[in-house]
Amino acid sequence: MAGKITADALRLAKEIAREDVTTDYLNTELERYILSKGGIPIFKGYRGFPKSICTSINEEVVHGIPGTRRLKNGDILSIDVGVGYRKYVADAAVTIPIGQITKEAKTLIDVCENSLRLAIEVIKSNEKLSLISKTIQDYVESNSYSVVRNYTGHGIGRCMHEDPQVPNFVSKALLEADEILTQGTTIAIEPMICLGKCDTEVLNNKWTVVTKDRKLSAHFEHTVVVTDHGADILTV
Repeated sequence: MAGKITADALRLAKEIAREDVTTDYLNTELERYILSKGGIPIFKGYRGFPKSICTSINEEVVHGIPGTRRLKNGDILSIDVGVGYRKYVADAAVTIPIGQITKEAKTLIDVCENSLRLAIEVIKSNEKLSLISKTIQDYVESNSYSVVRNYTGHGIGRCMHEDPQVPNFVSKALLEADEILTQGTTIAIEPMICLGKCDTEVLNNKWTVVTKDRKLSAHFEHTVVVTDHGADILTV
């Protein structure tokens, strides 16, 4: 149920995210929806985060704080939502075009979403975790984009962040500690990709992560559970 509430909240976001709407309005409406379904907006207060959702615009990669900023035609908006329900947690994100966006921005969004889909398709029990990372990295880089390295997907279940970490790229450390996926493991896979370089920095608000070169970034995420036949997406 946590997954369904999360997915439905993101569907609502797609309906109401439009030009001249503030990100705080989105926060208020999605929080109201989550609470109306008996869920808990799990981001609110998490490690001190002040709002119920994350709203990251254009060069903002993740952890954007909703506020008075109004969406503009041509923006791309990444919304990340986490919901707790009866001691279980789900987490998902989408990147939404606002009005008419450039072809460059649309392709970035499409590649990010496709990388998530491809990663989910390779999951099954007894497969290596690194296959997820390799699938995302190979696809993204083959399309001439970069993969953010400072932030990763994660295990999820009773808590927002659990083991294992799920990087979107392959490293020596990942291969040395590679895990085998087992049936019932629940993970949040979340590619974050950039139009330019992958380097990021955190703004003075101590939360919002942006690309150093201030080029566009996109973010998609699903919570999935590993099964013998593949992976079931919980946030659809």
